Amino acid sequence: MSSPGKAGRYRGSVKDFPNFDANQDAEALYNAMKGFGSNKEAILELIISRSNKQRIEICHAYKSLYGKDLIADLKYELTGKFERLIVGLMRPLEYFDAKEIKDALKGIGTDEKCLIEILASRTNQQIHALVEAYKDAYERDLEEDVVADTAGHFKKMLIVLLQGTREEDDVVSEDLVEQDVKDLLDAGELKWGTDEAQFIFILGNRSKQHLRLVFDEYLKTAGKPIESSLRGELSGDLEKLMLAVVKNIRSTPEYFADRLFKAMKGLGTRDNTLIRIMVSRSEIDMLDIREIFRTKYEKSLHHMIESDTSGDYKKALLKLCGGDDDAAGEFFPEAAQVAYQMWEVSAVTRVELKGTIRPAGDFNADGDAKVLRKAMKGFGTDEDAIIDVVTHRSNAQRQEIIKAYKSHFGRDLMADLKSEVGGALAKVILGLMMTPAQYDAKQLKKAIAGAGTDENILIEILATRTNQEIQAINAAYQEVYHKSLEDALSSDTSGHFKRILISLALGNRDEGGVDNAKAHEDAKVVAETLKLADVSSDDSTSLETRFLSILCTQSYPQLRKVFQEFIKMTNHDIAHAINKRMSGDVRDAFLAIVWSVKNKQAFFADKLYKSMKGAGTDDRTLVRIIVSRSEIDLLNIRREFWDIYDKSLYHMIEKDTSGDYCKALLAICGGED
Repeated sequence: MSSPGKAGRYRGSVKDFPNFDANQDAEALYNAMKGFGSNKEAILELIISRSNKQRIEICHAYKSLYGKDLIADLKYELTGKFERLIVGLMRPLEYFDAKEIKDALKGIGTDEKCLIEILASRTNQQIHALVEAYKDAYERDLEEDVVADTAGHFKKMLIVLLQGTREEDDVVSEDLVEQDVKDLLDAGELKWGTDEAQFIFILGNRSKQHLRLVFDEYLKTAGKPIESSLRGELSGDLEKLMLAVVKNIRSTPEYFADRLFKAMKGLGTRDNTLIRIMVSRSEIDMLDIREIFRTKYEKSLHHMIESDTSGDYKKALLKLCGGDDDAAGEFFPEAAQVAYQMWEVSAVTRVELKGTIRPAGDFNADGDAKVLRKAMKGFGTDEDAIIDVVTHRSNAQRQEIIKAYKSHFGRDLMADLKSEVGGALAKVILGLMMTPAQYDAKQLKKAIAGAGTDENILIEILATRTNQEIQAINAAYQEVYHKSLEDALSSDTSGHFKRILISLALGNRDEGGVDNAKAHEDAKVVAETLKLADVSSDDSTSLETRFLSILCTQSYPQLRKVFQEFIKMTNHDIAHAINKRMSGDVRDAFLAIVWSVKNKQAFFADKLYKSMKGAGTDDRTLVRIIVSRSEIDLLNIRREFWDIYDKSLYHMIEKDTSGDYCKALLAICGGED
């Protein structure tokens, strides 16, 4: 059995089977495979309930009793993914890793993701054992094979990791930490070009404890996490490898939780990745991975496996997983620590927001007005010309074009566009021609008008806009619809949800700094409201009012501190607690606020992904976010989209839309990442 985790706790999901008898198990497996067909249920129950060490003993006993190779018999009797999983469990971890790497290197093309995952996550001891196992199994030198199959700085970093010489001393020199931060900045952010060798040396050799302090200090000095710099300075497989190393330094269980989520999200399952992780971590840190998975993705690993796989393969994976954390209803220390670190990064990071549309150089409003008139005059419409002009001018420039069009032709440009452009393309073009405040006001009006209310739109807009944006929306709403936004919300919503929306619609969020003492007191109120602390007052109405006031009026920096204090106080993350203890529109509104505070761009990336995944497209959401964020932070949203979903926003739009509508969206999106 693997060694216990931190604080002496064993964190694997598979343990030694009590009263183990290798001969008896070998006989049971022989009988399960004897005759016509095989008893797959008996095979998976027995193999997964034994530890790796016990399975090796069963292999020896099987050979002694029957003169046959157990792995060969299993391969013969089983098929597909189920066979791959069961056979993988029968090998010692180092031989399992060796087989995975051998498969990644052989044939045409290399599976770089497999190489990265294994070499970035294994300890020195595991790397040494892997190198020996590879030599024993294939009579080849692993380093030579990696050198032959990879290139450049990516190859150099892989070779550094293959040495298994990462420092392991927990005593850290503050002077060396400062020097490494300086060297990393000099090699990247402060240098024309990038000194990859410096990144390779520091990230490939320093101890985990040392590097964690380096990352903390780097964040304070550079105003951005080391990951942001790596994305900016590196590219391709080297970038992916370095990011994997950093993720493993911070938290190996979190790295694998992310990999598992990406293996199962969307259409199709990356079964090789799923099998590799479930097999290799089952006796190391599967419980930690499960905890973090549920924290980050608000569903249990067990539930996602259950939804994404089938048959005996599913049964085997679920048994390896070891339990459904959704059933437990509790939060875990490891996950709480990761959640706290997320808020820490959110609090210190200084993000430079960038849109994808910028003012056009050599702008000529009269010339653009003439181009648009020509595109719409006569028989047919030149949509390409319209898209080209409208998507390559800033909003301020578009307002000038509207005036020039009126002056030259005595016509209303918006009316002409409505007449000439149709369908989803019209929503994009007309949306871009409005001012941001007018556009948001119109979206809110549509969400309120008619039968039923689109609460999601109300939440998205009011929970994510700044005070200045909210005030401009209020003015635009009053001007166009001759009614205050507050009155419209009051007449169309009710209860706590109405109070949340009206509070947000006032645009009175505090914009000051952080008050630590107040953050601690507010965290108590949040804990009491969510029933995670003893209530100090019998007035639940007062408690709810204070909770609402905290989330709707405190500054973002203050709320980050409140949420950190909440974790220290309750061992729960605020988003997880709200999700578990609230429901309906109230829950969704508070969660939108929390995500906006944590990472607004990730919030929008998530909504964009959900608008396009699966069958059909939610064009209303897709257009609204692309248009409204195009000059604010769409470039940042693109980067978050790539980080979270391992695919570019551009590529997903290209696959999910068509025609002139697709052209317009891609022009605004601004590039393939």
